[in-house]
Amino acid sequence: MRVRFGECVLDSETRELLVGGETVHLTPKAFELLAILIENRPRALSKTELHKKLWPDTFVSDGTLTSVLAQVRSAIGDDEHAKPFIRTVHTFGYAFSGSAETESAVPRTTPRGAFAYRLYWRSRQFPLVEGENVLGRDPGVSVFLDHTSVSRRHARIVISGKGALIEDLQSKNGTFVRGARIEAPSRLSDGDKIQLGSVSLKFRVVPLSESTETSARK
Repeated sequence: MRVRFGECVLDSETRELLVGGETVHLTPKAFELLAILIENRPRALSKTELHKKLWPDTFVSDGTLTSVLAQVRSAIGDDEHAKPFIRTVHTFGYAFSGSAETESAVPRTTPRGAFAYRLYWRSRQFPLVEGENVLGRDPGVSVFLDHTSVSRRHARIVISGKGALIEDLQSKNGTFVRGARIEAPSRLSDGDKIQLGSVSLKFRVVPLSESTETSARK
């Protein structure tokens, strides 16, 4: 789905938000929230329904949803008091109420990255986006790990054209890569084992041409 509204374009295939032709970073939850509201427009979604879609297996407060919504509004330049794209339905929830048009995919002017980056924990898979991905126990972070040994903002992985770097964020129980505790940003390679507290994750680098097949095998 590629949808244009105002100066913004939301592309669900490439997971990009473009504002005035420039890519604007959104955390995964913020991207999902915006996509859900657009997909269901103009229907108003209750806070309960949004919680179930965004955090299906986890209880989070309304404050977390409000925080994610604030990220979305900031990214798209939305003003809730002057013809907003996202309408607040008081005591109920939110709705996308602005004008939006679905577009056909267009050729990209810049080449797409050759790889996708992912983390695996138990049966769960976390896609990593270009830029900063924060890992922790705070429901608002990019990679939410609901475990008591994990700090609220435990570590971050930065994805760029040069690959992936992981950095500990002064966590209580430390961040380990390939069995060694890291004290400075450390480069990640495909198949590396990452440990946050007592939580073990696997880092994978997947060629985009094989990403669907590889995901199915996992």
